[in-house]
Amino acid sequence: MEIKEILAKYRIIAVVGLSPDDGKPSHEVAAYLKRAGYRIIPVNPSCTEIFGEPCYPTLADIPGEVEIVDVFRRPEFLPEIVEQAIAKGAKVVWMQEGIVNPEAAARAEQAGLAVVMDRCILKEHVRLAGR
Repeated sequence: MEIKEILAKYRIIAVVGLSPDDGKPSHEVAAYLKRAGYRIIPVNPSCTEIFGEPCYPTLADIPGEVEIVDVFRRPEFLPEIVEQAIAKGAKVVWMQEGIVNPEAAARAEQAGLAVVMDRCILKEHVRLAGR
């Protein structure tokens, strides 16, 4: 599945590692996606709320549907996150710029999830929107 199709088709994004600090890349990216009309579900065990949305400790704790899992965690955390994404029924695992884990990507693809690795979802959205 191409990036353009992913961003057009799916609207519910769980952001794993979302920081409440507006100076952090995860916060900036999630704020942009929220303004662009996506539903953002914060995932951070240290917070109870970000952007006025309940914040969950893990993907498994989220009630309801998750379509894209946008990951802002170090590569060594990807295997566990991918397993949670698979169990949750997510459609896409998106590893942000600088996050590369080929084994986790292969596991996600094997389970039928689309994978985007080492790309910024904000930059891709801006590029495709022609802004």
